[in-house]
Amino acid sequence: MKDSMELLRLSSALEPREALKSFRSSDLCLLVKNFYPQDFTDYEKQVLEKELYHFEYNVVQDPEFKKLKSLSELCQWLVRTRNSEHYKLVYRMVRLVLTLLVFPATTDRAFLAMKVVKTNLRNKMENEFLTDSLMLYIEKDIASTFCLDLIVDDLEDLKECRVPFL
Repeated sequence: MKDSMELLRLSSALEPREALKSFRSSDLCLLVKNFYPQDFTDYEKQVLEKELYHFEYNVVQDPEFKKLKSLSELCQWLVRTRNSEHYKLVYRMVRLVLTLLVFPATTDRAFLAMKVVKTNLRNKMENEFLTDSLMLYIEKDIASTFCLDLIVDDLEDLKECRVPFL
């Protein structure tokens, strides 16, 4: 939990609104050091410090940057303006933060869904059925839009196509 809070605190330095108030390059260097040690070589960590210095004065001051509201908008904007090519390490850091913040939540939801779907009564279900059941449970908002009558009709049509056993 403490690590998660530290990750959020450090990664908030990448948020465009935060960067406009006070660009904290030291937090971003600490973020890479503590949370992404295998994603950056020692040399890249040194280059990142210089890249962040230029990023602060060339990108953060850009009028278009000031219109950005989120980290995902920043990522898209960096690609669109080709700044992702000039600030490759900053761009890599943005992508890593976006990925890392989403991954634990998705995993937690999947395991919670498995606990709900795979009860003692259903603990002998095969993988394919379990996977299908989990998908329906996790994506229940989408599944709720399905018309059950059409599904039943489709299943009845399939039954008619089967070859009878002799």
